[in-house]
Amino acid sequence: MYVVEDKGGAIALMLTALVFLGTWPAIMNLLERRGRLPQHTYLDYCITNYIAAIVIALTLGQIGESSTQTPNFLEQLKQDNWPSVGFAMAGGIVLCLGNLSLQYALAYVGLSVAEVISCSITVVAGTTMNYFLDDRINRAEILFPGVACFLIAVFLGSALHSSNTKDNRAKLAAAELLNSNDGSGSSYKRLDVEMAAVETKNQPEEENGTSKTVKAQAGTAEFLDQLEHKRAIKNTTSNTILGLGIIFFAGACFSLFSPAFNVATNDQWHTLKPGVPRLVVYTAFFYFSTSFFVLALFLSLVLLYRPAVGLPKSSLTAYVADWNGRPWALLAGLLCGFGNGLQFMGGQAAGYAAADAVQAMPLVSTLWGVLFFGEYIRSSRRTYMLLAAMLTMFCIAVAVLMASSGHRKHS
Repeated sequence: MYVVEDKGGAIALMLTALVFLGTWPAIMNLLERRGRLPQHTYLDYCITNYIAAIVIALTLGQIGESSTQTPNFLEQLKQDNWPSVGFAMAGGIVLCLGNLSLQYALAYVGLSVAEVISCSITVVAGTTMNYFLDDRINRAEILFPGVACFLIAVFLGSALHSSNTKDNRAKLAAAELLNSNDGSGSSYKRLDVEMAAVETKNQPEEENGTSKTVKAQAGTAEFLDQLEHKRAIKNTTSNTILGLGIIFFAGACFSLFSPAFNVATNDQWHTLKPGVPRLVVYTAFFYFSTSFFVLALFLSLVLLYRPAVGLPKSSLTAYVADWNGRPWALLAGLLCGFGNGLQFMGGQAAGYAAADAVQAMPLVSTLWGVLFFGEYIRSSRRTYMLLAAMLTMFCIAVAVLMASSGHRKHS
């Protein structure tokens, strides 16, 4: 099997994983904004996520000769290593529960609260557990300042989201004010003219009693109004206590999946019988992804017929026939699957605490949002300053966490 031996290779894997793991949530968000049911998207996603794990196991897990201590993937499937398999599958289960919980909690408490709580629990608890599980191979004097930088970035992200929300509400309120003063029904369009400083001739004009239909520009009040009407999950439900409970549960799940995988591959608690080799990362990832897939498939099928947060009911037939955005959903699953695999490969080589740098996924997701989805366009100066500060702090956090990488001794 392929084994990453040097710290430089481990860091390269973690950086690639960061890009992959930061991209798939942006794709999922794009599909939800376009009105595709999350149940349909998640079913597509979990299928290709599992396919990625199988591909990694049958390729990288089978490269080279098999040895007693590092058997190849297929050889290890025959061994009596069920205690470690249990930890790997537990990691997949808690990650699946965390993903689904976070997806629906956003409708109750919003992104700013959800991001701060879930990321804080994940980084502080998860990284600390991995540090001690790995027998402190990561440099604590670098690792924990990196965790502090990460937490600062998370709180800046929360402030950024709140500021952007205020900007959007101000745009919509101004449009409503214009509409109340003039019943012509063109308030959004006129407000957009003022904000974009474009000529009136470029706006829709009446022709033969009908209006031309133009696509609203990103960041305008009309764009925001169209987006809210098109998206699948409407942010109209308010239940703070329930939302906070779901978020704390999601954060706890996210903080446990990486330590569980760590124990599965390194057997720190000596649960394996004497002479039985530890799970290699590819075998552990296969079992991890298997439990994730089975639970995600079951819950997604249940949610088709018993949806949450006001989503409409669907059916398996409707899901199969829904090809709107399916290629993107399948791509999201592949990116997540390969991203998780690369994260675990890097963590096995340089320490799982350092690999937690990939939790800086908002860094990549935000960049995609700015570049392609029109987020934060025509916002206030305060919002732009917070955006720059958050991105900068995430970059520092990633650099510091990866600089704490150690070197695991292979037995």
